[in-house]
Amino acid sequence: MDKVLIIDDNTGIITALSLLLSLHDIHTFSAITPQAGLQLLRENPDIGLVIQDMNFTADTTSGEEGRALFFALRELQPDIPVILLTAWTQLEMAVELVKAGAADYVGKPWDDNKLIATIKNLLELHDLQQQQRQTQRREQQAREQLQQQFDLQGIVYRSSSVQKLLEVATQVAHADVPVLITGPNGAGKEKIADIVQANSSVKDGPYIKVNVGALPEELMEAELFGAEAGAYTGAGNKVRQGRFEAADGGTLFLDEIGELSASGQVKLLRVLQTGEFQRLGSSQTRKVKVRVISATNSNLPQMISDGRFRQDLFYRLNVIELKLPPLADRPEDVLPLARAFLAWTGKQLSPQAQQQMMRYSWPGNVRELQNVMQRAAVLTRGDIIDEATLALPEEALQKIPEHSFEPGRELLEQTLASCNGIIAQAARELGLSRQALYRRLDKYGIPY
Repeated sequence: MDKVLIIDDNTGIITALSLLLSLHDIHTFSAITPQAGLQLLRENPDIGLVIQDMNFTADTTSGEEGRALFFALRELQPDIPVILLTAWTQLEMAVELVKAGAADYVGKPWDDNKLIATIKNLLELHDLQQQQRQTQRREQQAREQLQQQFDLQGIVYRSSSVQKLLEVATQVAHADVPVLITGPNGAGKEKIADIVQANSSVKDGPYIKVNVGALPEELMEAELFGAEAGAYTGAGNKVRQGRFEAADGGTLFLDEIGELSASGQVKLLRVLQTGEFQRLGSSQTRKVKVRVISATNSNLPQMISDGRFRQDLFYRLNVIELKLPPLADRPEDVLPLARAFLAWTGKQLSPQAQQQMMRYSWPGNVRELQNVMQRAAVLTRGDIIDEATLALPEEALQKIPEHSFEPGRELLEQTLASCNGIIAQAARELGLSRQALYRRLDKYGIPY
């Protein structure tokens, strides 16, 4: 049941409000003094809303007592919605407190239907905010637990989508099965491969990486499977060891697997099935034990339909598929990654620059973000990188009305740090009131 605290020195007001709320299944607590009301809030932290009067002393109409009570309530519970009960003489004070974070003000006498609608909306919003904070705490605990249990290779992230992917990646890391990592260019597929390898049963064995897309087609098979002396033009008189041989007892990461030639696909399929292969120009069968991790930005099912990729090889590679979403689908990761890329420079992003970054779609994903940060760090003479130095294409910025911008954890932390913890200055830079900033800091559990 929803709970509301009523603080008013007029017992008639308390009785009327309590009866009205009880008709809508809302439980009420009541107090006739600010001190008693604050004590009730301390003892009942599950109270979801406060209705408070503006004056508590006879012949007092200034509203200063209500102002002091409001800020005392916010100090106890910064996120709790507060409705002010006002007479016309306190209207100016009520407007001031609404600007400072009060949920609403209601004149005496009030309209029952309008008041109930307001109370229900505020209680529902408060419940949603509470649920959101609980979810954020659970996600933070899950991230910390994963970092304690596994070697995550220093990956920087905040999004739940990457968290879920890492949970699967670390779960399957010990299984001796091929893993296929899919996702767009620059999204960080190699980092996911590193995490799988670092937590595998062969983590102490060789770890060989091959960018299949960067190999000339005529040398691809020789690079992967090796070649006898003179097996092809330019081979020379030396035997060439292939990457599979080099990775024996460990892991082979094949990036851009969709670029593998048709003959290379046949040989790769055989290695995956039997562990056996032959060097180019040799009839001798060799046997290795290699954990294969592959990655691609290609649409392999479409390539199969087009006859450019073997279906049987796809099923061999795709025993476990890890889908890494583009950066545009996980905007929570943008600012944490940017901060990590700038860590070595000692430079920081201005709040305006951070807002602009959150409006950009990052088509080049994490790689583009890293390049932009490196360029901005070099071009910025001072310690603060502004939006002009980022030089993000204006036409690619999402058009967001200024009033709808909601700062996230990273922006709040960064701004507070850049302002040396001065709340008033940080609030001005973010375009928020101090109370609104306090609420957001408490929402994310950021110390101040």
